[in-house]
Amino acid sequence: MDVDLLALGLLWYVVFLFSTTCHEAAHAFAAKLGGDLTAFEVGQVTLNPWPHIRREPFGMVLIPLLSFVLSRGMIGWASAPYDPVWQRRYPRRAAWMSLAGPAANFGLVVLAAVLIHAGIWYGIFQAPRVANFTHVVESSGTDWADGAAQLLSIVFSLNLMLGAFNLLPVMPLDGFSALPLLLPERAGRTLLEWGERARAFSFVGLIIGWRIFDYLYDPIFSRALIWLYPHTAYGPFGL
Repeated sequence: MDVDLLALGLLWYVVFLFSTTCHEAAHAFAAKLGGDLTAFEVGQVTLNPWPHIRREPFGMVLIPLLSFVLSRGMIGWASAPYDPVWQRRYPRRAAWMSLAGPAANFGLVVLAAVLIHAGIWYGIFQAPRVANFTHVVESSGTDWADGAAQLLSIVFSLNLMLGAFNLLPVMPLDGFSALPLLLPERAGRTLLEWGERARAFSFVGLIIGWRIFDYLYDPIFSRALIWLYPHTAYGPFGL
């Protein structure tokens, strides 16, 4: 593994750590607002990654780094605890809590887009001829701007992926727990109770989610590029 690849892996991991921390902190904060103090009491209403790492050391440290070494990609997970009794009692509050995580990711996508356009405005960045996960924007020539462009590219792409993936209505993803917003309260409560009983099959749901998302991410990414550069005729991955 060469130096450039190691630098990319480190940058990717820093963005992953920050993004997942924001995601779980948003869950914990929304739960606190809704009356569930479970995550708050273990210190997860914070942008300090350590409480989140302490809860999920494999998902936030070992698996992301190992996956990058083996596949040049990065996967992982984190979690915030919640009270199942509170969830069943207030299924709509719990649904909003579930949506808070993806909302944090999409907020980071918007922030990255604003910084990208600010850089273009000042002549630091420019739209790339060919875009991919780590190359959403490129510098206009200076060395320090190359690193900034790659950082913003990964923030944009990774958070787009995390936000969209977690919205899939498949257990144990956030989209499943948000379904009570679309159902009568009693039906939403029944769905959540079923989800609790079927939690042992969460891994199957994740596999199904990844299989579905394989077909969804490219068109989502393409639409995001069109949104980011509305006056540029991007195809799936290029001009």
